[in-house]
This record gives sequence, C-alpha cells and structure tokens, in this order.
Amino acid sequence: MIRVGFAGTPPFAAAALVAILDAGFPVPIVLTRPDRPRGRGLKVLPSAVKDVANERGLAVMEPPTLTTAESRAAVLAIPLDVLVVAAYGLLLPPEILAWPVHGCVNIHASLLPRWRGAAPIERAILEGDAETGISLMQMDAGLDTGPVIEHFHVPIAPTETGGTLTARLAATGAEAIVAALVRLREEGRLPSSPQPASGVTYAPKIAKAEASLDWNLSAPVLARKIRAFDPAPGARASLAGVAVKLWRAEAEAPPTTDSRPGVVLAADAAGIVVGCGQGALRVTELQPAGGRRMDAAAFIAGHPLARGDAFDTPRA
Repeated sequence: MIRVGFAGTPPFAAAALVAILDAGFPVPIVLTRPDRPRGRGLKVLPSAVKDVANERGLAVMEPPTLTTAESRAAVLAIPLDVLVVAAYGLLLPPEILAWPVHGCVNIHASLLPRWRGAAPIERAILEGDAETGISLMQMDAGLDTGPVIEHFHVPIAPTETGGTLTARLAATGAEAIVAALVRLREEGRLPSSPQPASGVTYAPKIAKAEASLDWNLSAPVLARKIRAFDPAPGARASLAGVAVKLWRAEAEAPPTTDSRPGVVLAADAAGIVVGCGQGALRVTELQPAGGRRMDAAAFIAGHPLARGDAFDTPRA
C-alpha cells in the first residue's frame, strides 16, 4: 500500500481527500492553511480539508509557511510515497517537492497549459470558454508548469456559475486522483508528458475591483462576470445609493434605442433590464446590502424602480 500525503484547503480539495480515504489509501499527514476568519461574522474557522481530516482522525499540520527550514522539519520527518496537492495555497519549495518518493501530484482545475494560476475556474467562465477540465500534473518549481499525467475534459454549460463549475470539477478531480493512485500502486509509476509551449494563459487571483460591474462593457461580458463571481466574491453595483450584488442575469437585445450604459430600461417581475455598452442585461436575481438574495419582483417591491433610474459602478 502506498503512503499518500495530502495538501489542500477549500471544499474543492476536501472532495479529493474524501475520495482518497474512501478508496482505502492511508493518509499519514494532511497539510492545510491555518484557521482564519470567515463569513459575515468573521468567526475563525478551520478549512474544509481540516474538517475532513478531523472527522477521519488524521494528523493535521497547518504551517503558515514552508519557506524556512524550521517550518519544513516536522513535515519532512514523515515518510511518503506521494503527496497529492489541491488548491493548497502555499508555495512548495524544492525540499517539499523532493520529499515523497514519487513526487507531488497536483489536481489543477483547467486543461493545462491554459489557465495556470490561482483562479482557473473563474477565468474560464469570464473568457467564455466552451470547456475546461482537470489536469493531473507532476509538480515542479514553476507555476503550474510541470508535466501533465492526464487531462479530463469538462464542458462549461451556458448557465454555469463559479459554484456549479467548481463542484463538477471537484467531483472529476476526486475521481481522477483515485484512479491515478490505483495506477501508481499497481504499476509503480505515473508517466507524464511536458506541457506544450503554445496555448499558455494565466489565471491570476480575482481582485476585489474586478467584482464591480462596468456597464460600458457588453451585456454578454457582464453576464459572464455575474456567473463567474457566484458565489464569491459576488458581482457588485449600486443603484440610487443602494449597494447590491447581482446573482443572475441574461444578455438580450435592448427594448429601446435609448439604451445608455447603466440606465434601467424596464423593471417588472420578469427582471430589471439595464442598458450596457452593447446590448442589455436582464437581471433576475440580486441582493441588497445586508439583505438576502431575492428575485427581481421581490427587490422591486422593496426598492421601486422606474425607467431612467441608473446603476453606478461602486468604487473598489
């Protein structure tokens, strides 16, 4: 039986850890990011991976960094055959990469070399990609530059949100890593191929300012932003001084030629139609600051709108 270490933090990673444990692989050590404040109340909570590890009685380490010899000493003392890494959030120095007998295998949520980096799921939706997937990659010192063991293609649905796509990719990644570990156990190796030099794109972390909607953009681009940023960080705008998050919207042809960016063109139970740089956006679900998510009819009941009212993009 091979000894499998695990390094990860969010629910995306937790799905893989559960699958590895359910498949019967021993996991002598789990690495995750330290507990941190979360949610509206900013209560200090453990990561999703730590929750799973605690439920299964696994040893957990939460080093704030791995860049010093002191931070690595306790970790490197544990013998491993392979370290599975999924959205861990810490840089792995050469000593960690060389630690397991068979190296470190990353579950990356894109079809590498497209969307290397921290936010591949959101970037794929923002760009309007028709598909994405999971890449199992043998990690090296670069940013998602290591040789790929296998690709798993996942189509992106027209109504896909960041949340729904993350869940589907997490399930694909969990299934893929278990199959790879079975292969490693039976064959003693995981062949891989270098990534091509062409087709490289980068997926930097989502900046807070990106969540603010610029109504000068086209309606299809804004619709993709709203979907990509659901559930986090949420697409933001303001209407008559009321800060709102937009959760669901569709691009359509404007009902009038006077469709200035940000101006309300219609508002009824079917949605709030807003002019854009090109086309119009029908917003069907939104959330006022301090309130709950609601459909357009409920929002209009509490915040009456008339044609000619205007959205403004809030400051970051």
